[in-house]
Parts: sequence; C-alpha cells; structure tokens
Amino acid sequence: MCGIAGLYYPSTPKPVDPARIRAMADVQAHRGPDGSGVWTAPGVGLGHRRLSIIDVAGSPQPMASADGTLTITYNGEIYNFATLRAELETLGARFVTAGDTEVLLHAWEAWGPAMLPRLNGMFAFALHDARRQCLFLARDRLGVKPLHYVTLADGALAFASELKGLLAHPLLRRQPDIRAVEDYLAFGYVPDDACLVAGVQKLAAGHAMLVERGRPVPLPQRWWDVDFSRRASGSARDLAAELQGLLREAVTSRMISDVPLGAFLSGGVDSSAVVALMSEASRGAVRTCTIGFDAAGLDERRYATTISQRFATAHRERVVAADDFALIDTLTEAFDEPFADASALATYRVCELAREDVTVALSGDGADEAFAGYRRYKFQATEERVRGLLPPDLRQSVFGTLGRYYPKADWAPRPLRAKTTLLALAEDGAEAYARSVGVTTPALRAALFSDAARHALDGYRAEERYVRTMRDAPARDALDRAQYADIQHWLPGDILTKADRTSMAVGLEAREPLLDYRLVEFAATLPVGMRLRGGQGKWLMKKALERYLPKDILYRPKMGFVTPISAWFRGPLADEAAGLARSRVLGATGWFDPRTIARIAEDHRAGTAEHGRTLWQLVMLERSMARLFG
Repeated sequence: MCGIAGLYYPSTPKPVDPARIRAMADVQAHRGPDGSGVWTAPGVGLGHRRLSIIDVAGSPQPMASADGTLTITYNGEIYNFATLRAELETLGARFVTAGDTEVLLHAWEAWGPAMLPRLNGMFAFALHDARRQCLFLARDRLGVKPLHYVTLADGALAFASELKGLLAHPLLRRQPDIRAVEDYLAFGYVPDDACLVAGVQKLAAGHAMLVERGRPVPLPQRWWDVDFSRRASGSARDLAAELQGLLREAVTSRMISDVPLGAFLSGGVDSSAVVALMSEASRGAVRTCTIGFDAAGLDERRYATTISQRFATAHRERVVAADDFALIDTLTEAFDEPFADASALATYRVCELAREDVTVALSGDGADEAFAGYRRYKFQATEERVRGLLPPDLRQSVFGTLGRYYPKADWAPRPLRAKTTLLALAEDGAEAYARSVGVTTPALRAALFSDAARHALDGYRAEERYVRTMRDAPARDALDRAQYADIQHWLPGDILTKADRTSMAVGLEAREPLLDYRLVEFAATLPVGMRLRGGQGKWLMKKALERYLPKDILYRPKMGFVTPISAWFRGPLADEAAGLARSRVLGATGWFDPRTIARIAEDHRAGTAEHGRTLWQLVMLERSMARLFG
C-alpha cells in the first residue's frame, strides 16, 4: 500500500522539478513509510511513497519498463497478479521483480486500457507511456483506493492519492466549493464525485482517464459497473454453495503477503466470516484484534471473544473511552475534507491497535451494501410496496396530510417515527431514500445557510445525486436501486474513505475481501428474497455461513458503533458548539446564519431539541476548513 503523486503537462512538455514531486509525495509519507522515489522526464513527473507488502526487497517505484518507455506509480494490491504474470510470460514478457507492479507494466504493453477488467484488486495508478505520449490514470472498481486530480494554472494535470498531496503544490487555488458544503451537510461526507476545494476532482470508482499529449484533458470513462437487472437461477442450496466458494476465494486471495497479516474482529457477522475463512486457510493462528468501549451498550468484545475462541486466533483487545473526542484533530489531518461519520474514531483506534502487530489487516467492510444488510433496505422495500398500492396523487394527498400533522419524534427508533414514515410514503421512492440516508434535512440546511449561500447554490441540492442514480440504475426493483445507489455513493464516499484514511494514517494496509468484485456481481443477481427475507438482511450469506458460525452470532441484532456525540455537546463540547456561531472560519465564507447555529447549539444543550449529529458535522467542517483555507 502506498501514496502516489505526480504532474503531467498535456499541451507542452514543460520541465518538471523533481523537488516539487517529492514534496507532493512526502506529505503522504504516512501512506508509505518504507521508501520513496521520484522520476521525471520532459512534461511529466511521478512520485511514490512505499509501504512494502509484497516483494519487500524489490519492486521500487516509480518503476520503469526494461526499455524505459513505460513508467508507473501505483497504490494498491493486485490479488491475481501471479495468474496474470503467468499469462503474460506466455506472451513473451520477461520479469525481473517478484511483485505486482511490474505485472501492470507488462499488462499495459500487452493489452493497453483493456488490461483493467483482467485485474482483481484495489488500486489507483498513473502510468506514463513515452511512445504513445500519454498518461493513463485508473481506479479500482469499487473505489477502495483514492485518487484526486486538478488542472493547475500553468496547464499541468496534478494528481495524488490524498488531497494533501495536491495542497503541497503552490499553484493550487484554495477556494471552498459551496456545492461540496451542501453535499457534506446532507450526507456527512463529501461524495466521491465532489471535493471541498473548488476545481479538485476525484477519479470516480471504476473509472479511468487517458490523457494524451496535444489534446485537452478528457472526461473520465467508466470501465466497470455493477448490474442489478439480471437474476440468478437455482435453488437456495446451490446458490449458497456457489457463494461459499466465492467467499473462500475472496478471503484466501487477500492473504498473500510478505509481511505480518491479521484481521479486525468486531464479533459481527462480516468480520467473523472473514476470520473463519482465514482460519480455514491458515496453517497457524490468525492474528485478530478488537476494540472495546467503556460503555456497556457499545461493547461487543464478548462476541469477538466467542469467535476468537472458536477459531483459536491469536487475539488482542484494548478498551478505549467512548468519549474519545481527543482524536478530532488527528482525524481532521487524516481526512483532509470534513468527515462526520463518528465511527471513524473507533476505526482509527482499531487500526492503531492492529498496526502494533501486523502490517496488513483484513476487514469485513462491504457486505452490507452488497448483500442488503442495512435496516434501511427493509424500510425502503416495505415503503415502496405501500407506494405501489395508491396512485401518486392520492398517496401524496393522504400520507402527506397525515405526515404534516403527526407529531415529530426524531428521538424514537425508526419504526416508531410515524411522521417520518408518512412523509416518506408521500414522496417518490428515490426522493424518500435520498433523504433517509441523509444526516441534515433540506429544511435545516436551508436554515443554516445564508441568503448568499442559497444564491450561490442556485437550486443545487445534494439529494438529486441519489435520485438521479436510482432512477437510472440498471435494476429491477426498489431494493436493487437502493443498493446500487449506495454502492455508487455511500460505499466509496463514506465506508471506504473511512477505511483508507484511518488505516493509512498509521501505515496499515486494510483489505476488504467481501468487496471482491465477483462477490459483488454475484450478490447483485440474487433474487430479492435471497438478500432480504422476513426482515432479515444478508439472508443467503448467513445461510452460506451456518457451517462456520454459531447462530447467536449470525442472527443477533446488528449493533454497530454509536458514538455518544449528543452527550458530548451537552457536556464537554458544549462550549465548542456554542462557539461555532462566532467562528471566524465559517463566518469568512458568508455562507452561514450565525443566529441559526447559535439557536441549535443552545436548544441541544438545553435538551429541547436533538441536534448532536448536526453540531458534530459543523465542528468537523470548521476544523477542516481552518486547515484547508485558514
């Protein structure tokens, strides 16, 4: 795992200062503490920071082909690199290293951009081809590894794994983007196709971009997508057997490593499944680690202990305080952009613990999106069935009227929030789902924004991203569309960003076997009843795992980590919340109404309203903007 950076002049091959490339790479040293490299040629420069995982002694980067015409800087792992290497050798390729980086060079030589569908892995890379006079940027299917880019004032295309790599270049104009602020307040993260720094873009998951000398920088092209429109045939038993094979291959392929390897173990279904399959394939004890919390309602250690004992893992655990808000500045530095998923606090701590013992850790991320594990999928599927019973006009009249007059109860579990449900039933299914995955409602965002912000937004609203994706999805029904939208937005924007930044901040490589693209493609073809049945998400996956895991693990209620942020803003962080209304950083934008901010902070502190998540968002936004824009 690594950090990459570089510059490319598409119009004129201007000289590139190696010191500039080194600065862009070295600011990402946490991603690659084991080595560094810089390569420049007329009009191009590539930089690299290395975390040595495979072929530790060899495979330095940037790496050039034998004839010097190809040069690559690469972040990630190609899990099927040995198979590809053998295939390329039959085509005449000759290898001098034992790692996967050289495989990418020969793959480009043999297949060009058509190499991408042959790769099974997580990756972001930049490959320069001197013969074709081009730069090829590519990102893995699901967006496990990040890649930011921007066109600078001198015409250079600059790119880096993290935003801080671009910030190291003096020609980057630092101006905030109001649309990204709207997106962030809506969802709690800046989506994968947006950036808080105006002009900066992220190469989207499953996209690539071929930049040719003498031509304008093109739009990225999608090279992979998941299709929910097809349905697998076969009995549940046969499909479960097929799923077992895919799960086994996904895990074992990610156990290739020349450095110590282990796994995160929360005691939930997903991490437990990964540990079970690792234990089956491993000759020795699998190294596992768990974070516990000093609050009974949040602590899952007993479930993790059950799995550890069942598979005789070499287990480590650590108890941390649930009020671990001292990490705020650490997370601000790690994420660059504001990130309000408070579970990042726990994720950082478990990565920190894992890094003490291993360099690579397998996680259970991704199964909820692929196999319909979130409770919101059940609600969306049920609500969509109800919507189908009434014509839209009648539905809007009946449910809309009831919803407007029903008392508000945001504090209650969702099944008891009748007002929320009634208003959702009155809406289009895509609109309702877009709001259900949000954090701050459109009404509250409108109140938080000033007239200047509303004018600058010019009608732009964050929810439209989800609505558009769901309406255009290659899908058959409501569950398909909701999962597809989450895979496009929530997964890369929140889940995988959290995993990448927290693990890389401590020099740990995290691997997500449950996001093997073959698993994701298989899950998308499952009939709805094999994903969601009787209110139970991940139905077929759990059936396939019954031979490995006890039922009290498989079928216990989903717990998750809930940070007590509401209590923080009525206690130790109450003054910080109150101070947001006087923030010079937020005030300098002219985009916020300080009276509204002061009111929600006071109402929350007094207990007359619940605004904990919104205040957390504003604190993280203020900290990030202070760092990015001063």
